[in-house]
Amino acid sequence: MIDKLEAIKDRFEEVGQLMIQPDAMADMKNYTKLNKEYSDLEKIVKKYDEYRQVLDNIRSAKDVLETEKDDDFRDLAKAELDDMEPQQIALEEELKYMLIPKDPNDSKNVILEIRAGTGGDEAAIFAGDLFRMYNLFAEGLGWDFSVISLTDGSAGGYKEIVTSVTGEDVYAKLKFESGVHRVQRVPATESQGRVHTSAATVAVLPEAEEVDVEVNMGDVRKDTFRASGAGGQHINKTESAVRLTHNPTGIVVECQDGRSQHANFDKALTVLRSRIYEKELAKQNAEISDQRRSMVKSGDRSDKIRTYNYPQSRVTDHRINYTVYNLSSVMDGQLGDFVEQLRIAENAEKLQEG
Repeated sequence: MIDKLEAIKDRFEEVGQLMIQPDAMADMKNYTKLNKEYSDLEKIVKKYDEYRQVLDNIRSAKDVLETEKDDDFRDLAKAELDDMEPQQIALEEELKYMLIPKDPNDSKNVILEIRAGTGGDEAAIFAGDLFRMYNLFAEGLGWDFSVISLTDGSAGGYKEIVTSVTGEDVYAKLKFESGVHRVQRVPATESQGRVHTSAATVAVLPEAEEVDVEVNMGDVRKDTFRASGAGGQHINKTESAVRLTHNPTGIVVECQDGRSQHANFDKALTVLRSRIYEKELAKQNAEISDQRRSMVKSGDRSDKIRTYNYPQSRVTDHRINYTVYNLSSVMDGQLGDFVEQLRIAENAEKLQEG
C-alpha cells in the first residue's frame, strides 16, 4: 500500500508542476482534466500525510519506551501509543478505500431513460411514478433535471421518457438504477381489488462528451417533424422536433422538448453520443469473465433489480437483499439508503478483487 501511496504522491506533485507551466491553459480541455486529477489526488495525499505523521509519532513513542528509564516519560509514551495505534488502523482502512479504483464515469452527468414494460397502462403509470421519484431525488441534491423527449401513457404516466440529469457526481449515485423495476399493487383500473405485478425499465447512460465518442455526422441521418407533445402553438406549428438515426449502429434518437430545431438537435446529439458510448461500455463489460462481473452493476437492462410492494409498503433491492418498509418515502425521492448500500457492496467487491 505504501508503494501505491508514494506513486500517487509523486504523480500529485507532477500534475501540480504541469498546471503551473506557462502554456498550461493553452489547451483548456487538458487543463480541466489536470485540474480534476489534481483535486482527486490531493484528497489521498492529505490523508497519506496524516497517516505518515501518525506512523512517525508511533515510532518516536516506541523509541522512548525502549531507551527511556524515567517512568513519567515512559507513561507519556505509553499513553501516546494507546492513542495513536487505533488512529493508524482507522487511517489504513480509509486509505484502503480511497485506493479502490474509481469508475471514470462517476463524475459524469447522465441521460436517464424510463420505459414502461409489462403491465399495460399500469406499467406506464409506474414509469411516471419512477420519473417523479428520480426528479425529487435530483431536486434534493441540487441537480438539474430536464426532459428531452416523452411519450405519454394512455391512462397517465409515460410509455417512455428520456431526461438529462446534470450536477455533481450524478452517474456515481444513479448508475446502480439501471435494470427492471417491478411494482406490486392494486391498479386504479382494477375493480376486483387484486394485486397486479407490472414493470418499467430504467437505463442510466453516462453523458458522453466529444472526447469520449467521435460521431461521424456522415453516418447520421437527420429528420425533422412537428412536435406532438405539449409546448404551445410555436412548438406544434413548426418542424422543431428532430430525429437522428445512426446508420452503423441503428440507434434512433428523437427530441422535441426544446423550442427550436437547433436546441433539439443539440440535445438529440448528446443522447445519441451517450447511447453509442453505453454500447461500447456494454461490449467491454461482456468481455469481463463471469467470476469478476459485478453483482451490483452488471449493466444488463433485463436484470430485475428492485421490487416496490405497495400492500406491505416494502421496497427490496434483489442484488444485495436489502429491504426497507418506507415505500412512500422512497417514492418521494428518499433513495439515499439504497445508493449508500449499493456503493458499500460495490466497494466490498472491488476490495476482494484487488
